[in-house]
Amino acid sequence: MTTSVSIKDLSLSFGAVDVLKNLDLDIQDGEFLVLLGSSGCGKSTLLNCIAGLLDVSAGQIFIKDRNVTWLEPKDRGIGMVFQSYALYPQMTVEKNLSFGLQVAKIPKAEIDKRVKRASEILQIEPLLKRKPAELSGGQRQRVAIGRALVRDVDVFLFDEPLSNLDAKLRSELRVEIKRLHQSLENTMIYVTHDQIEAMTLADRIAIMRGGVIQQLDEPTTIYNRPVNRYVAGFIGSPSMNFLDGELAIKDGKTIFRSNGIDFGLDGYEGNGPLPASGKVILGVRPEHVMVDDEIHQDQEVHEAVVDLEEPMGADNLLWLKHAGHLFTVRVGGNKRYKPGQRIRLAFAMELASLFDAETELRL
Repeated sequence: MTTSVSIKDLSLSFGAVDVLKNLDLDIQDGEFLVLLGSSGCGKSTLLNCIAGLLDVSAGQIFIKDRNVTWLEPKDRGIGMVFQSYALYPQMTVEKNLSFGLQVAKIPKAEIDKRVKRASEILQIEPLLKRKPAELSGGQRQRVAIGRALVRDVDVFLFDEPLSNLDAKLRSELRVEIKRLHQSLENTMIYVTHDQIEAMTLADRIAIMRGGVIQQLDEPTTIYNRPVNRYVAGFIGSPSMNFLDGELAIKDGKTIFRSNGIDFGLDGYEGNGPLPASGKVILGVRPEHVMVDDEIHQDQEVHEAVVDLEEPMGADNLLWLKHAGHLFTVRVGGNKRYKPGQRIRLAFAMELASLFDAETELRL
């Protein structure tokens, strides 16, 4: 595949504060890349650098093999959708879509063609004669996306476009954006702090922290093989369980020991041979803990006590006490437990993660 956007050794500082640090990132043609991270991690700043809204301190940005590092936003061949809709209130939807093209002196026939195509794709044809005040939040965001769409560019940039919508609208528009990408096959770079948006939309996710990309990979790889504890804890809801302990040798095999309780590591897929000893953190996702009748015959069984139950409809979340730890387990919604009830459990070690306690890197 050809590279659509290439970022080379990019840095940005505001005074003595380094916001982005020596970033390298290649985004393939037609790829949907999500920049994911908590507030202040640099994801929106990176997007604004690609868009040309911020001048970089060092490094270069290429779009379609053109060095656009110092080009104006209008000359970069990008379309951008912001968190705020930023629609002209006095103009109809049709005018909002066509205004930028008129300023660029695009022929009227071509403008009409692009507006018609965008309104069909986004299903906003019945809204063309309305003004923004007459639209719902979801409809306004569709118009904002349409305004970028009519520019007929190769790269679309989305800066948290769904964060102002309620949960139901976010879910609906998330599906629309995914459909949009499938039909257009354009390169899309999407900024969010919502991990569900990232997991469902992305071909690849770049998880950022402190102006640095922690991990860049497919959603399933990031979910199942996080590169460090930060990524492991950031992805997944409810969050991954972390148990502090150490590695030891028992009967010739490496085990995980926590508060005097031994856990076998059969099936664990690490980055290489595990050390014979050392302080580590075992990470297990709530859905990777089997309870009672879910346990396979060959799995190592432990016993825990139910502390709390959270019914969530399709499934329930149990808070369990075991080996001096309090951790969560996801079970089917038809299974009910009471506080104080004893429960059998087993860890799916082939889906677990071990992190070095000092570096917090995956072992």
